[in-house]
Amino acid sequence: MSDSLTAETVRIVGHDGDEIEAYLARPQGENRRGGVVVIHHMPGYDRGSKEIVRRFAELGYDAVCPNLYFREAPDAAPDDAAAIARANGGVPDERLVGDVAGAAAYLRALPTSNGKVGVIGYCSGGRQTVLAACHLDVDAAVDCYGAFVTGTLPEGFPLKVTNLVDQLPGLRAPLLGLFGAEDKYPSPEQVEELRQILTDNGKDFEFHSYEGAGHAFFSTDRPSYNVAAANDGWERITAFYAKHLGA
Repeated sequence: MSDSLTAETVRIVGHDGDEIEAYLARPQGENRRGGVVVIHHMPGYDRGSKEIVRRFAELGYDAVCPNLYFREAPDAAPDDAAAIARANGGVPDERLVGDVAGAAAYLRALPTSNGKVGVIGYCSGGRQTVLAACHLDVDAAVDCYGAFVTGTLPEGFPLKVTNLVDQLPGLRAPLLGLFGAEDKYPSPEQVEELRQILTDNGKDFEFHSYEGAGHAFFSTDRPSYNVAAANDGWERITAFYAKHLGA
């Protein structure tokens, strides 16, 4: 398979029919393949998120990352857009589900689509991945250290979110969870709570926690980057999507 790919900024139809910006990367060739919706982390629609989109294209998938902050800050730099979004309480859950649904529909409409779509998210995007997988018909979901899927939000937390405990029985897709054992949000106790809920409800999932890794261990441009955890995590993501989306 060629490692050539194309990447571009596109517009997709998101929640409530809104047209929003998104970053699309596709491998060369017309072979049928799965798609991946990348949900960016709280710092926003930034260079690191776009690098992840291109990595999935290199792995053989059509991949797209919607700019979740586009409505509030269409022309702002990622840091500024993220600050505006935080000041507004974050991305409303209903809107997030609508934007991911639009991104999945965009991927399934591509002529190369095999009809299968996975979703993956990091940090706040990890929680949003689980949220989306509870409400949308996706084929696989990957939660990378998503905070507040379970547990209680700390007092004064700036985002207007709740945990997803009441929604977890409705999880519709196999879930891969990748966590840092030194993380506080989610803590090992919160990950264990999630494991127990999914087990009790007969869900298809697999979790991996990495000793010595904290939050954001995939972020190559941050001090939290953990080479061993990130490399193993990518291997597990690759195998998981190959199983559920087709190589």
